[in-house]
Amino acid sequence: MSARRAAFVLGSLEVFGPLSMDLPMPLLPRLAKDLHTSDSLAQASMSVCMLGLALGQLVAGPLSDRLGRRKPLLWGVGLFAVFSLLCAFAPTIELLLMTRFLQGITGAAGVVVALAAARDIASGIELARLLSLLGLVGALAPILAPVAGSQLAAVMDWRGLFVVLAGIGATLLVVSGTLLPETLPPHQRHRGGVTETGRRFVAVLRDRLFVCFLLVGACSGTAFFTYLASISFVLQDGFHLTPQVFGIVFAMNAIVAVLGSLFNRAVVRRAGPARMYVAGTTAIAVASLGLLGTAVAGLGLTALLVMLAAVLFCYGVAGPNSSALALAGHGDRAGTAAAMLGMSGFAVGPVVAPIASLGGSAVTTMVVTMAAATAVACVLVWTTVLPRLGLRGKPPCANVSGDGDTAGRHCSPR
Repeated sequence: MSARRAAFVLGSLEVFGPLSMDLPMPLLPRLAKDLHTSDSLAQASMSVCMLGLALGQLVAGPLSDRLGRRKPLLWGVGLFAVFSLLCAFAPTIELLLMTRFLQGITGAAGVVVALAAARDIASGIELARLLSLLGLVGALAPILAPVAGSQLAAVMDWRGLFVVLAGIGATLLVVSGTLLPETLPPHQRHRGGVTETGRRFVAVLRDRLFVCFLLVGACSGTAFFTYLASISFVLQDGFHLTPQVFGIVFAMNAIVAVLGSLFNRAVVRRAGPARMYVAGTTAIAVASLGLLGTAVAGLGLTALLVMLAAVLFCYGVAGPNSSALALAGHGDRAGTAAAMLGMSGFAVGPVVAPIASLGGSAVTTMVVTMAAATAVACVLVWTTVLPRLGLRGKPPCANVSGDGDTAGRHCSPR
């Protein structure tokens, strides 16, 4: 399976989160009116879906270690299409919340299996390069989903958007079933039941380096979801951008993240995943502090957008290397490890971001939360991750083979 084909198929599976969140967003006010409910409950339909995406990974990931990647993936994608249809026909907000939660749980299979299958196919630097390609493909969804949602909202109601989601799920089911081979051979699967699955979770959590990556990922996820939750209010309410101009700016920000992934893919063979990860995470914190300074100094919209672009570019650099390094020592339990990585990114941010939004104006809340979260992530990297990666005073990590206990043990001179 070529890297480009793998990136196309696996990257397509990562669109469940952005599509589920962004496509119905333009019609949330109409949804609230049609179901005779409050705006907060209509917005809660997005939160429960995100919660489902987090929890579903803890189910689909370990199952893929036991049954292979294809079975949990195909069942999950197929059920996502079914629950999307049920969302379209939900007569009450209560039933919609339930079906949205189940939609998120089943859609999580695509997200976690994509990462686990990538670990099956590649390791070390090549895994970081493959994940950079996945980031490129997956980043197209945040670009296209808000634009598509706005355009579709002109010709259909919110129920129609869920029918569209069902169609996308059915299409991805066909793509996965025909183009994605099984990446986990039978002899590499575990044969145990719940007890063995529990042992695998314990084994992953005993890897201190992996736990450090989880904590850094939770902080980085908090900053990123704060950006997602706040940016429309910051730009439209704070700087009076029209929805159309906001859509263009949002798309350009996503393109910047894609450029960060492409830069990482080009440079990582020379610098190594470990150094790219440390440099990227540090740069995110520095750019976020610059974003805070820009807002406090009142330097205006252009300066704010430049700093936001810097933050998102650095996310594109750090993200693939974070996953590659975290999964390096867990090739035989990649589904379980990928599930925990995904859960840490999806679960914390959607909880913290709404709470932080109670603290003041949208722009102040966004920049303060992002700066604080990324600063904590940076401190964790330098105090807990860096010593275990063995980079201080050593050449860059030219390869992370992924066959040992921690990624740091496989950092060697080129």
